[in-house]
Amino acid sequence: MGFVSDFKAFLMKGEIVNLATAVIVGGAFGKIVTSFTNDVLMPPIGLLLGKVDFKNLKIVLQDGIPAVMENGAEKAPAIAEVALNYGAFIQTVFDFVIIGFCIFMVLKAYEKTKKKEEAAPAAPAGPTQEELLIQIRDLLKK
Repeated sequence: MGFVSDFKAFLMKGEIVNLATAVIVGGAFGKIVTSFTNDVLMPPIGLLLGKVDFKNLKIVLQDGIPAVMENGAEKAPAIAEVALNYGAFIQTVFDFVIIGFCIFMVLKAYEKTKKKEEAAPAAPAGPTQEELLIQIRDLLKK
């Protein structure tokens, strides 16, 4: 029973829960950025470049061979096209740059708040317990 309770305690540590939350939110954010790139950013850029769909930009190294059909049955298997899909790569680079920029902005804001916390003047320290006792002693003497 000790192993199970130790494992449960490990999973419930704040750092693990925070990491799991960050991974989930990061995955969702990645989907948002991918949609933004594919559905909002790239279509106008493709239109400006002559009605180009970036997903379809590629350099074909070897054409694919379709399956040979004989009497409704496949006689020879199809050979897939071999291509360098640089359009998809360009979209992935845009995703990376957008996510990197967003993370950079969040970290800059975090650093700014940390600097403000460090720069804030500390509250003046009151008298220590010993100083208070000395003052009380001196008042009692009078």
